[in-house]
Amino acid sequence: MTLKRMLLMSTLISAAACVEQAAHSATPVIPRDAKIEQQVEATLAKLTLDQKIGQMTELAIDVLGDVVNGEFRLNDAKVQKAIGEYKVGSVLNAPGVAQTPERWNEIIGRIQEVSMKEIGIPTIYGLDQNHGTTYTLGGTFFPQNINVGAAFNPELAREAATITAYETRASNCPWTYSPTVDMARDPRWPRVWENYGEDCLVNAIMGAAAVRGFQGDDPNHLGADRIATSVKHYMGYSQPRTGRDRTPAYISPQELREKCFAPFKACVEAGALTIMVNSASINGMPVHANHELLTKWLKEDLAWDGMIVTDWADINNLYTRERVAVDKKDAIRIAINAGIDMTMEPYDLRFCTLLKELVQEGKVPMSRIDDAVRRVLRLKYRIGLFERPNTLLADYPLFGSEQYAAVALRAAEESEILLKNKDNILPLAKGKKYLVTGPNANSMRCLNGGWSYSWQGHLADRFTERYNTIYEALRDKFGAANVILEQGVTYKPEGGYAEENEPEIAKAVAAARGVDVIIACIGENSYCETPGNLSDLAISTNQRDLVKALAATGKPIVMVLNEGRPRLINDIEPLADGIVNILLPSNYGGDALANILAGDVNPSGKLPYTYPRHQAELMTYDYRVSEEMDKMQGAYDYDAVVSVQWPFGYGLSYTTFEYTNFQVNAPAFGADDELRFSVDVTNSGQRLGKEAVMLFSSDLVASLTPENRRLRAFQKVELKPGETKTVTLTIKGSDLAFVGADGKWVLEQGDFRMQSGDQTLNVSCRQTHKWETPNR
Repeated sequence: MTLKRMLLMSTLISAAACVEQAAHSATPVIPRDAKIEQQVEATLAKLTLDQKIGQMTELAIDVLGDVVNGEFRLNDAKVQKAIGEYKVGSVLNAPGVAQTPERWNEIIGRIQEVSMKEIGIPTIYGLDQNHGTTYTLGGTFFPQNINVGAAFNPELAREAATITAYETRASNCPWTYSPTVDMARDPRWPRVWENYGEDCLVNAIMGAAAVRGFQGDDPNHLGADRIATSVKHYMGYSQPRTGRDRTPAYISPQELREKCFAPFKACVEAGALTIMVNSASINGMPVHANHELLTKWLKEDLAWDGMIVTDWADINNLYTRERVAVDKKDAIRIAINAGIDMTMEPYDLRFCTLLKELVQEGKVPMSRIDDAVRRVLRLKYRIGLFERPNTLLADYPLFGSEQYAAVALRAAEESEILLKNKDNILPLAKGKKYLVTGPNANSMRCLNGGWSYSWQGHLADRFTERYNTIYEALRDKFGAANVILEQGVTYKPEGGYAEENEPEIAKAVAAARGVDVIIACIGENSYCETPGNLSDLAISTNQRDLVKALAATGKPIVMVLNEGRPRLINDIEPLADGIVNILLPSNYGGDALANILAGDVNPSGKLPYTYPRHQAELMTYDYRVSEEMDKMQGAYDYDAVVSVQWPFGYGLSYTTFEYTNFQVNAPAFGADDELRFSVDVTNSGQRLGKEAVMLFSSDLVASLTPENRRLRAFQKVELKPGETKTVTLTIKGSDLAFVGADGKWVLEQGDFRMQSGDQTLNVSCRQTHKWETPNR
């Protein structure tokens, strides 16, 4: 061993030994429960080293069984080896596809039976229930997180998570790898749709609301209808330089602290019990090896006693891909000493053997092992697994109920975004003829996206016969005699997301001759993670050719965008009279769209990201003012001069809203002051409508080049025609601080321009305030 490596190892060991002490010295972000702590210590004291390492190990369900006649079956010998011999304490994933709740009761129940017999400690089972019970057949699917962000309604995030928790416990599963709060700041990235949009505040508020929905309000005592969260992917994962999944990010220290960390901090403060780690690297350092981010920022600075879990096989990547370790054993040493508590292995039991060797060789201290195992045991006690290892379907009568379906429909309706409505072509008139066309017109796979019945979502149409595609929903809404389906372009069934069949555009053009309006449903097929990487952000050539050919008929076109990330449409956008971006609204998304197109529901979604116009002009709304290019026009002219298709926060309605009487209680303020901004919002149109009222700030002069503007608060309100409501948006003076060049938070003396709707006013910070602590 080199002297450099010996010194590094000594530093890590010393730091690991101090983690538990540091967590105790600060005020815990999750209050300590004395009874639980006593139980944790009593259980820990009984465990052998093998049993401790087993609690730190998570295996995929595939390791424990076989597929027999097309159905997964647990193999008793394999279960015995993993749990009886290696003492494995956690299992994850679905065996290929979603299972019925009855099968989950059986599978997880058997694993728990063996675990309690062999170890006396319950297994914790985890599933990616990312937009509802996505791995449980018959449960309720909600719109993907990008839609929840577009709704700008935190109560929907909480309500969806509460229902998901209930139905997941009906499946006998107590843990989900959700919510995802990475921030979708690069439209090329294939996981845009798993997040709540590009803004750190939206991700923080929605993520925290979801955590409270999943877990309830007492993270020490989860009820039988709640599940533990694993907030992911800590952190900076969404900003790879290449735009490709699991590739390196290069992020300034200021942005890392101020924006990337903020949603995770909010979720931890909401009680999040576990965190999943970014698979890639930041500024050259793999996050799974980053002691500063895992232990210092998360565990020590926040005094957080939750558990950190790896993502899929990511310790292996430290030597196979990142090359910061010489072999698997060295990778385990680095990751565990950096702060990893549980390893999602997911197939190789050698992890247990190699970690045991590292402890015996003194390369991983027992204090680090005990700290990790405490966190695992604390999680299991908080969930109540020792008292209640199993939760069975019979005790959850609302599973898959109409009551829950109504919430999913409402979430889809609030999240679909009206982007263009030339000459008020929408809502559509009854009694006219409509052509429904495009590859997304008749597919439940497209509506759901990834993490839907399977990892890639490619099998969704096998399981969704009782739901409506866009075509089916429009047929039911306007009458079968008035709605024609001729797609022109189709995807390959259950194929890769970019695979399309030979186009039949001439058939769609011929069908258009006998209709009044064309509804062109275009976008993306489902994908997830790395298989969704792309090299061209433009929507496919076949789909653009379809729209151009249909436009040549002279018939008006309503374009429906059904996509997980914003695909470029600058050459076909002018050809459409109406445009609705439905994102990934899931099983009730077709019905929601039909309700909106018919005028039964007034659209209220807003873009949760900046929709780019050109390949080489990818940016977010909070760009630095020195990045400005072309001046924007129209109602969203807020003195920004950038070239985008549509800005963050943009979205139309069938009614109109007027903003007046914008005021603040404290035009001059300090860091500790509360600023209450009020604005009168009036529904000046003829329809009931909902409006997401947003508060933005612009720092006029700062020691770092200031951002164009930042979202500071938002609130969604419903207004009847002619009704006025005074909306109050409250922030702290410290919310206008930023992380300076020295890495410290600072609120600088000077003026800020505040904006809500088309109303602006200035406020002034009286005195500069700098924080010496890592967090405000």
